Amino acid sequence: MEWDTTIEFAPVILLFKDPDRLFSVRTAIGAANMLIKEFPSDDGEEFLAAIEICLDVVKGNTDPEQLRAAIIRAADEAGVTAITVLH
Repeated sequence: MEWDTTIEFAPVILLFKDPDRLFSVRTAIGAANMLIKEFPSDDGEEFLAAIEICLDVVKGNTDPEQLRAAIIRAADEAGVTAITVLH
């Protein structure tokens, strides 16, 4: 199976409580890395849904905009500020 690792969506900027922790996410791979390595919560329903959607997007089974929306929902659930950027 080949994964499309170039999939992009409109950026989401995540501001964690620590002012030095700011992440701009705009690819499925970047989202997966941020969720797994940096996200402050790993047990929320929306967090788990975002992880699943990351995999679906990379496999080509889901639209990248669904991942963007899932990241915003997971951020809201975890109390993380999400700034959405539209082109």
